[in-house]
Amino acid sequence: MRVGRWHEFGETLWLKPPFGYNRERKWGTGVDIGLIGLARSGKTTIFNLLTNSRVDTAGFGKVESRRALATVPDERLDWLKEVYRPKKVTPAVLQVVDVPGLVHTEAQGPNRFLNDVRLVDALIHVVRGFESDLAEPATPLQELEDMELELGLSDLDLVEKRRERIRTGKRISKEQQHELELLDQLYDALESGKRLDQLDLGDEDKRLLSGYQFLTLKPMIWLLNLNDEAFRNLDDRGREAIIKMARDKHIPLVLMAGAMEQEIQELSDSDREEFMRDLGIRQTGTERLAKAAYEHLGLTSFLTAGEDEVRAWTIPQGTSARQAAGKIHSDIERGFIRAEVVAFSALKDAGSLAKARDQGLVRLEGKDYIMHDGDVVNFRFNV
Repeated sequence: MRVGRWHEFGETLWLKPPFGYNRERKWGTGVDIGLIGLARSGKTTIFNLLTNSRVDTAGFGKVESRRALATVPDERLDWLKEVYRPKKVTPAVLQVVDVPGLVHTEAQGPNRFLNDVRLVDALIHVVRGFESDLAEPATPLQELEDMELELGLSDLDLVEKRRERIRTGKRISKEQQHELELLDQLYDALESGKRLDQLDLGDEDKRLLSGYQFLTLKPMIWLLNLNDEAFRNLDDRGREAIIKMARDKHIPLVLMAGAMEQEIQELSDSDREEFMRDLGIRQTGTERLAKAAYEHLGLTSFLTAGEDEVRAWTIPQGTSARQAAGKIHSDIERGFIRAEVVAFSALKDAGSLAKARDQGLVRLEGKDYIMHDGDVVNFRFNV
């Protein structure tokens, strides 16, 4: 079965996540995405790019996580802005956490790193794919394997400790017996090198494990950070090995050149467009990474538009119209009557909401209607 294919965008490539993968995840909008990786991987550069921050990237060995909001690019907002001329435009955002790099020391080991990683909901592993005078030669495949081993060993340690606690108790309840059997299954998977998110777990088992904060159950994206030279010289064997590992573990893989992205970001709007046009790039790697993270978490957006504000609202996939109304205000959810809905693509083709109505493209939906990505909505309510 073909899992994904490589798409070229100038100097960067990416592997699309398999269709339907991880779509069952139901996240709220308060999601922390942790950037992890070894020191000198370019992780803080990626943090700056995603969040439009200006954190000094020359520092080494920072011990505190930093966080900022990353805008989720959405071209639909640009079109709605031109049509409605609102006072403000509010895109969807994700919170990004720059976790201190994994550095083994005799004093600390990886413990501080692992503790910080447990506090985030999803992970982007930034892997160095370029050579640097400040670091050893790049070994991206080895870095990926080492990080997966580190996360897996941490989960294995949790499983072992919990199994021991149950087994040494005075009495094992029926629920604990089920938990013990589940933990045995997790132990076997981790021992064989699998991630826990590769297991076919039922809803009840997932609920039972939710309090453990297993690291290999967190959604993961791999980001291979390259420079121009590294991109050109990435040999087929190394590339195919990374693709195979990503496919086997069902992990989306994004390739981008962080240094070049930084240059693009510093250009004026007109120069940026010209530069990207010359390179044949439709979207920057930063934009693609933000969208990949958004989709991989099972998140989607509905849109509202008017003279005051054009806005993208983040909801988990599978959210009902009434629940979506509550994202705007609890009174709208409580007094929900109907949702006036038009797909963005239909609205754009019609040219305006009035024309969309004339063409019968605007629908009235009830409280149980499942929202779709790009629905432009006006909620009718009474309180």
